[in-house]
Amino acid sequence: MWGRRSSALQTHSASRLRDRRRRSRRRFLVLLCVLASILFGTAIYGLWQPAVRISLVTVASGNPALADYARQAMQGSYFGIVPRDSTFFVPMHRIRVAILAVHPDIAALSISRQGTTGLSIRPSMRTAVGRWCGSAYSAGSESTTDCYLFDPNGFVYTDASSTATMPINTFTLYRPLADDASLPLHATLPDAALLPDAFAFTRQLAGFGSPADAVVIRGDEVDILLASGTRVTYVLGHEQDAYSALLSARASFNLANGSVDYIDLRFPGKVYIKKKE
Repeated sequence: MWGRRSSALQTHSASRLRDRRRRSRRRFLVLLCVLASILFGTAIYGLWQPAVRISLVTVASGNPALADYARQAMQGSYFGIVPRDSTFFVPMHRIRVAILAVHPDIAALSISRQGTTGLSIRPSMRTAVGRWCGSAYSAGSESTTDCYLFDPNGFVYTDASSTATMPINTFTLYRPLADDASLPLHATLPDAALLPDAFAFTRQLAGFGSPADAVVIRGDEVDILLASGTRVTYVLGHEQDAYSALLSARASFNLANGSVDYIDLRFPGKVYIKKKE
């Protein structure tokens, strides 16, 4: 009898203890949720304060209007909770995309915070290496064909008529684009890595008496059209061989007076010269 009553009391006591622990855990969880809500609300409130929101956007160099694109990109909020112009959540990628979409002449953007309320934008402009005027050359085509500027990577980034920028090379490039390039703007010229050596060789020809007007690339062959009317042909990527061959035959021609129709340097160790009648 007494053993049963003692066992029942122990069971009842254990049950009450479990209930108290369960209620304690619930109170703790409720308290934790309330505390988290207070902290979250305080943090959100703090993010909306002017002291930690971007109010001044400056452009370190370049067009001051770039600041307007940054301000537009920072309008609104994330999920209606966090302001996009918060100094802690500045949408750097969004700003870059917004600016580069309308300014392809900018190669890169450096965006940095200035304190807690300022933002600085520093654009790096593309270098205009040359002018591309079509896939194929024909006499007088430059005056009737749209021309575009391209950078050292062969990236065609702007209409030449829309800017006063003068490219480094004064001669014009004619070269087919890649098969998947429907429009020249924002396309990349094929074999762009080979163009610097080709252009260097073209500039060297001025030392023989005449500067170049145009460079025409057809597959792996290059025609350099000189101002004197002479055409110099060689194989792309073999500029050093072509220059050495030209030097060895220098006494046989005059590129300054227009007496030479063309010089063919496509064959190793050979220089074929055709003079005008």
